[in-house]
Amino acid sequence: MVLSLFRLQRRNLFVRTLHLGQQFTTPNTEDILFKAVCVNLREKKWKFLDQMSSTLTNSVIYRVFREFRSSHHVVLELYKRISASKNVLNSLESCCIVIHSLVSCKNYDDALFLIKELMISRGYSPLDILQVLLDTCDNSFACNAVFDALIRACTEFGASDGAYSVIKKLRVEGYFVSIHAWNNFMNHLVKVNDVCRFWLMYNEMVSYGYSENVYTFNLLVYALCKECKLLEAISVLYKMLKCGIVPNVVTFNMLVDGACRIGELDMALKLVRNITIMSWGCVIPNTITYNCLINGYCKLGSVAIGEQFLDEMIEMGLEPNIRTYATLVDGYSRNGMLEEAFRICNAMVEKGLMPNSVVYNTVIHQLYIEGDVDGAYSLLSDMIEKYISPDKFTHSILEKGLCRNGRVKEALSYHKSIAEKNLVEDAFSHNILIDYLCKSQNTLGAQQLVCSMFVRGLIPDLITYGTMIDGYCKEGNINRAFEVYDDIIKVKKNPNLVVYNSILDGLCKEVSVDVAELLVEELKETSLYDVITCNTLLNGYCISGKIDKALHLFLKMRKERISVNEVTYNILINFMCKLGLIQHAKELMCLMITQGILPDCISYTTLLTSMNKERSAEEVVELHDYMVLRGVIPDGETYRTIVDPRIKQIGFDFD
Repeated sequence: MVLSLFRLQRRNLFVRTLHLGQQFTTPNTEDILFKAVCVNLREKKWKFLDQMSSTLTNSVIYRVFREFRSSHHVVLELYKRISASKNVLNSLESCCIVIHSLVSCKNYDDALFLIKELMISRGYSPLDILQVLLDTCDNSFACNAVFDALIRACTEFGASDGAYSVIKKLRVEGYFVSIHAWNNFMNHLVKVNDVCRFWLMYNEMVSYGYSENVYTFNLLVYALCKECKLLEAISVLYKMLKCGIVPNVVTFNMLVDGACRIGELDMALKLVRNITIMSWGCVIPNTITYNCLINGYCKLGSVAIGEQFLDEMIEMGLEPNIRTYATLVDGYSRNGMLEEAFRICNAMVEKGLMPNSVVYNTVIHQLYIEGDVDGAYSLLSDMIEKYISPDKFTHSILEKGLCRNGRVKEALSYHKSIAEKNLVEDAFSHNILIDYLCKSQNTLGAQQLVCSMFVRGLIPDLITYGTMIDGYCKEGNINRAFEVYDDIIKVKKNPNLVVYNSILDGLCKEVSVDVAELLVEELKETSLYDVITCNTLLNGYCISGKIDKALHLFLKMRKERISVNEVTYNILINFMCKLGLIQHAKELMCLMITQGILPDCISYTTLLTSMNKERSAEEVVELHDYMVLRGVIPDGETYRTIVDPRIKQIGFDFD
């Protein structure tokens, strides 16, 4: 019995020992690594940690970051050391803790960079990142600032929908992003010209109870000026003042620029003169204010007045910048006053400012327009001597200028030289040459240029394909045009209206007007048509002699309020004249004038040429007088060959 009791005690002791052993299991490798890293981090033994970095797993890194999440500088130092040798982006959780730490330390640029890396390199959606940021968020982090950073990263990345989905998700989770995040989001919408959505988002923001700040109001002014709603933009200024928010110089600069863009120069000048009063003495005009004003006057041709504002700003102690002078140079150049443009360039240099590529491009462009090719080359040499690198616009201006002056071979040679130096980065300059070759009916040369793009690793864009289609259609090679159209579909580009109108024109000129009619019907179903589409089909009907369909389409265009223009009337006037229906053509011209559409030199020439063959000298001169009195500018050649001899004939008959 004693022996049995002894055996029972030994068995109970063994069971207790077994249970105790289960509580103290042997630690695994990851636990040992984690504890070792934590100990060395607390003692700041960075050299030892550098040696260990190659052995760290993503799981260990995440556990360490989580352990030290309240010690932001420790997390960031460790991240900096291991990121060079370890792809920590494999762990979204680790990255989100780093993002929290970066924002808490106000290192916003690096936080934005890391968020964008997660979206671009790793393919995480904004909502994926948000969810982990929420999961890793606690009292040791500035969570609201992190959410603002995520929204800003989305807008910088161009992910409008992503930014909005983050805002909506946060509301569901009980978080409210700051007014700064809303401003950032709405600013992005205005910059990408999504103004309709901007107003929807603004109204939604206000409905949540947010109060606008000066930056919000500036966005409202910016959006309204983009929509050319100057009076509404000015009313926002008064609303700011009523709310006790002092507008800043940016507010006034946008209003001045907005007024100048719609030609309201008097209003722009009033704003400049009253900035200090309207801002309660807090704002004075700056260089940008005057640049907007100078640009407005130069765009309307009043360059001399623009230069007066340059003198005024200098008197006020404001320093003109390169843009100030570049605007004046552009203004004088556009008005053909190159001597004045060069004078401004000299004044600019005297002020210690070196003309940039924009200034050179402006003057070179005007020299080519005036046919001074040698002068343009001389200026290019001067540009290079002063170590100012020609940009892609310089190259395109040179190529276009040479083509404009009939020196296409030189343009092709110049293009080849810059292409060999890898200075051609896209289809931009190729498209200029392809366009000129097609207009010269050299589609073979244009096609060779397209092939050279592929050889150099450049991808033709929609303009390239559209130009080739237009070239083939104009030379009557509609089959080749359709082959290029098939190429557009193969590379998954969406043909635009310009492409379709070119194909339509080719079909009409090939007397395939029935096919053209079907194409127009398909375009109308997708609302992808304009007055050019209708005019092209109208011309097709006229070429095919389908007068009933032509008149039906004309009446339909007027009924559907499609912008009937002078081209529409010229097509019908020309058609009537060819049929010998001169009186009908004259009636169309009278209808044209009553509709507020002024006949152009084509209307003038078409009618007078036909009248000269069919009617008396008195009727020809009478029609000439009628059109001129209503503001039509006569075509010089037509007047010399038709009208002037008839006037002399009438004078001889009277004698």
